[in-house]
Amino acid sequence: MKENYLISILGRQIVNGEQEEIEVTTFGQYSEKNGKRYIMYREYEDTQPPQKGRTSTLKIEDGCVTLLRSGGDETRLVLERGKRHLCRYDTGFGAMTVGVYTHQLKNELGETGGKLSVRYTLDVNSALASVNEIIVTVREAGAEKKETTQNTEEQ
Repeated sequence: MKENYLISILGRQIVNGEQEEIEVTTFGQYSEKNGKRYIMYREYEDTQPPQKGRTSTLKIEDGCVTLLRSGGDETRLVLERGKRHLCRYDTGFGAMTVGVYTHQLKNELGETGGKLSVRYTLDVNSALASVNEIIVTVREAGAEKKETTQNTEEQ
């Protein structure tokens, strides 16, 4: 995988009134094919060697984002605005079927990157499990270098 984009993922989750937040920045791939955009990146756990990481792919099309994870815990979440989908979610201890209802999906991705934000709920056996939000920012690797150089030259 050619990792020529900087991808920042901010995830918020509320479970039983308690909010957790995690932010990850990594290098990955961003592309377009047949009118759909794809964001691909590898995730690693602290206990895993890099070759054992899992690959996450976000497939973005009009009003819908599909999250696919492979490499140990196979997950497929369909996030479609205003709809509930039953999806496979692997916890690492076993897979289960969860209901996913997408409240808000905002796609500001363009040719060279941009921002994607999604708010959704997860339910298990129709009981609310969590309220979630993910914000993904994609930009060309090296873009931050260009901005820094320009700002320095202007001063």
